[in-house]
Amino acid sequence: MSAVTDRPEEVSDAVLQLKDVEMTFPDGTQALRGISLTIKKGELVSIIGPSGAGKSTFMRSLNRLNTPTAGSIVFEGQDVMRARGKELREIRRRIGMVFQHFNLIKRSQTYHNVLHGRLGYMPTLKGSFGRFSKEDTEKAFEVLRRVGLEEHMFKRADELSGGQQQRVGIARAIIQEPSLLLADEPIASLDPSSSENVMNYLKQVCEEDGLTSIVNLHQVDFAKKFAHRIIGIKAGEVVFDGAPRELTDGIIDYLYYKK
Repeated sequence: MSAVTDRPEEVSDAVLQLKDVEMTFPDGTQALRGISLTIKKGELVSIIGPSGAGKSTFMRSLNRLNTPTAGSIVFEGQDVMRARGKELREIRRRIGMVFQHFNLIKRSQTYHNVLHGRLGYMPTLKGSFGRFSKEDTEKAFEVLRRVGLEEHMFKRADELSGGQQQRVGIARAIIQEPSLLLADEPIASLDPSSSENVMNYLKQVCEEDGLTSIVNLHQVDFAKKFAHRIIGIKAGEVVFDGAPRELTDGIIDYLYYKK
């Protein structure tokens, strides 16, 4: 099955462009194989595929948490692969991240966890002491209201349910004021009701803020319901790229069941 991997007509409004991206780990495992994609402004893109397909490696390569071994990644006109030091920090500041296991400081209050999204805008010493401005604190309160957590602002993070903690993770990413939001399996550990809530809030804030978002999902039904575009990855390669309505049962069977 061939992949649709480039959309030249959309390059003019591209937020992210990948060309021939590969990732080979030191043990010889090739996690990504020649991935070429263009992601345009405002898209909510879902990445699907079986466990071990390379989805998380792909996601972590976009902000250089992993450094690919070949290819190019251009984010808003900047060469991510060549970025170093201050330039790389500035790129990462414009890329928000929502994690599968929330990555919250459990004993800290909810609003304080959200404020950590502002650390990239603060001097290192000031940030290490958690000296956030009144303006940033008010932003944290506002973002928590947007994700329906106004009644939980002063609770410790470990007092919240899993779905609520993930919404804190979304709020933390949003207060960062990114132009690209990455979410790596954000609903993997949640029940169906909480998953629905989290995906609704994620899509809502992305649409309201005009964000581009890339979301790794195991749940194909949620990908079809919430994404504008679905990309299927298998064995490190893109094997499907299209609208949710184009994702047929045959393609799903090929992605998950056929070797």
